[in-house]
Amino acid sequence: MEHKQWVCKTCGYNMVGEMPDVCPFCGVSHEKFITWQEAERFYRVTPKRVSTRITQLISVPRLGYEHAAYRIETDEGNVLIDCPSAYNRDLEPVEAIYFTHNHFMGASNQYRQLWNAKVHLHAKEAEHPLVKKFPVDRKFTDSFKERGLEAFHIGGHTPGFTIYIFKEVLFICDYVFSLGPKMQFNPFRPKAETRDGAVKIIEAIAAKDLKTVCGFNYISDFAPWFDSFKGLLE
Repeated sequence: MEHKQWVCKTCGYNMVGEMPDVCPFCGVSHEKFITWQEAERFYRVTPKRVSTRITQLISVPRLGYEHAAYRIETDEGNVLIDCPSAYNRDLEPVEAIYFTHNHFMGASNQYRQLWNAKVHLHAKEAEHPLVKKFPVDRKFTDSFKERGLEAFHIGGHTPGFTIYIFKEVLFICDYVFSLGPKMQFNPFRPKAETRDGAVKIIEAIAAKDLKTVCGFNYISDFAPWFDSFKGLLE
């Protein structure tokens, strides 16, 4: 795997090909970039057990403000929800990578090649320029169920934003920031569409017996998280 790939230390975004002058995601200078080989040596994608079947994966030390990925051990094979920004070739393999949205495709192109994993992303997300150099095997257009996962197309924060449920766990990524009374919608979004998406989320999960929420940098009990989330619409 000798192709050129750069990682932004500020945000964790991976840039495939020639090094740009600034990060196309966060805008910092190329002086803040490292090669993927340097990232692999310095950053270790570290597991934290969420439940018997779910593990949170995030770089140690933290690679900018990268969001966590989650490995799920389904009856039909292991999968990822989102993808780590650092490439660690000794990471336990998965058969598929399901994305919530296009922010931080991470090192999905490298993991896809290493594991022969299939990448799944909503078609509206795949249209974004940041995705152009990342292979996507399946561009879905609606909600679906497979491998024990339930996927709900929500939109809002981004046009194709998708949440996932596996058994008693909700994967919400960065639709909201913070926890408790300080919770807020992701500020980098169209306000009206994000609020409408929150209504869709409540409709999708209201009848579910959920116990845990996996966010972009946190793991929370569902009940207090849901109370705060509903409070955003009051």
